[in-house]
Amino acid sequence: MEDGTPSIRDMLAVNLRAARTARGLSLSELSRRSGIGKATLSQLESGGGNPTIETVFSLSRVLEVAISDLLDHRAGGALTVVRGADVEVLRGEGVDLRPLRRIDAGDGVFEVYDQVVRGDAPQQSQGHVGIEHTVVQTGSLRVEVAGRTVDVGPGDYVAFDACEPHCYTALEAPVHSVLLLQYRADERLDGRPHPVLPTGR
Repeated sequence: MEDGTPSIRDMLAVNLRAARTARGLSLSELSRRSGIGKATLSQLESGGGNPTIETVFSLSRVLEVAISDLLDHRAGGALTVVRGADVEVLRGEGVDLRPLRRIDAGDGVFEVYDQVVRGDAPQQSQGHVGIEHTVVQTGSLRVEVAGRTVDVGPGDYVAFDACEPHCYTALEAPVHSVLLLQYRADERLDGRPHPVLPTGR
């Protein structure tokens, strides 16, 4: 990565261990709750493996933390420029995500992603904390949320409670879109306070 920015693997290794410890969970218990093998979790905490969207979202759901609490490397400054070509892609069954920015605003937290729905497979999620906002730029996208289905195209916007099971399917691929995940600072599935995670990495 440019300018010494840690890789997704490096950031996940530090943040996953911190979040798991803050929740008082052993690797075995986290494995049981997430359905991710203990050996895989150990590898992720050591900075190895190849984390996917499905893995990261499952850990977010079980640990009840924002996605950026697992992936973010915070940088400050009056002018922030993130070059998409320089951002590591987090790949899923049917979606490529580039985490661009975490924004802490008052009592809210926002995450901005460049999202490409590829069209080779649907991208399904069992749900995770937050509200999901998507603005389609090119292509045509089918969004299914808790039994409801809507098709959206260029310039269209859709939002929903991300705790609900949901699925993205490209009808006209690839679908280029901006994904915004919105959280309240205190939002967790069980209302517990947000764990304090290290910011100096």
